[in-house]
Amino acid sequence: MTSPDPLVRVTTSRGVTTLTLDSPHNRNALSTPLMTQLLAGLATAVADDAVRVVVLDHTGPVFCSGADLKETAAAYASGTVPAGMLGDVLAAVRECPKPVLARVAGPARAGGLGLIAAADLAVCAEAATFAFTEVRIGVIPAVISATVLPRLLPRAAAELYLTGDTFDGRRAAEIGLVTTAVPAAELDATVARYCASLVRGAPGALAGAKELLRRPAATDLRDEIAALAALSTGYFLSAEGREGVRAFREKRDASWVPAPADPPA
Repeated sequence: MTSPDPLVRVTTSRGVTTLTLDSPHNRNALSTPLMTQLLAGLATAVADDAVRVVVLDHTGPVFCSGADLKETAAAYASGTVPAGMLGDVLAAVRECPKPVLARVAGPARAGGLGLIAAADLAVCAEAATFAFTEVRIGVIPAVISATVLPRLLPRAAAELYLTGDTFDGRRAAEIGLVTTAVPAAELDATVARYCASLVRGAPGALAGAKELLRRPAATDLRDEIAALAALSTGYFLSAEGREGVRAFREKRDASWVPAPADPPA
């Protein structure tokens, strides 16, 4: 028995693993098979020490149309919908110890916006469009709010959640959904520049920085400063910290920076 065509394609080059949503027939909808493969690809990338950065990409004109509504309708008979797995996907992306960057060349809707918001960085084409369409089909953007609301300006969140209106890449950058919006012709070069910067970070320090970004605000400033000072000392005294300081003083790349690609023959 032959296995079905993959819905998520995995490639790795010079420390960057790209997970490409490859289900253009349904606009890369978040079906159970696609989410299962995405979780597996992400777990493999996390377990591979040679992988330093994860890029979420897509085939076809649409980044992700959100939940697979055909699958959802079929699930009504059992009284369940696959929202739980979407939560698992968003958590896995958000909690990945390695930087995750979303490359968004085309439209994203509903759950697709949750995936973009879960990534640490997101680069979109200015012409890409976005919408929280849930209210227009009688539901709410509940699960994706875990990753979306911490990114968005509150007034923008209220407007876009309640109206379901479409907005473009520039607006997405203005309200914090994406890191930056660029002309389509510059999308790949911008993603490549971010990846080149990210692979220069020490793996342990990158994971620690991600934890720092998720750290809840403390009620006592002095207690928080003391805790952060202890955390800083630990990193300076770590093997990575010592190597990084040596490399800086010796004006060389640190040991974790991937070697440059061989020039073409």
